[in-house]
Amino acid sequence: MLKQIPEHKARTFRTRRSAGDRLRDTLVELSSGNAKVLDHQEKAWASITFSGSRHELVLEFDGPNAVVAGELFCAVLPDHEFAIPGQLVADAVISQVDHSVFPHPRMEVHLTILMLVDA
Repeated sequence: MLKQIPEHKARTFRTRRSAGDRLRDTLVELSSGNAKVLDHQEKAWASITFSGSRHELVLEFDGPNAVVAGELFCAVLPDHEFAIPGQLVADAVISQVDHSVFPHPRMEVHLTILMLVDA
């Protein structure tokens, strides 16, 4: 017979969110919820004095209102002050933007973000 653990004593485990998870959440928030992350690649990065990670992402803005939000996103991203615990965003670069109009407005944004461990 299994013994029931009282609810107040049961442990709950939360999945630990990585810096990459927090970055994706921040980018979607910066887009006012209009971006969908299509791809995210993360690679460790280090120099003699710094360590961190390089993130390459592809975001999709689907629909007329989302495309307008995407254009605003592209305008504000380079100067945005990220607040990711334990991380410093050293560089945020948009490398490519693809627009399509048919069958409906859509925009795809390719970006690279360099995050450094904030010691």
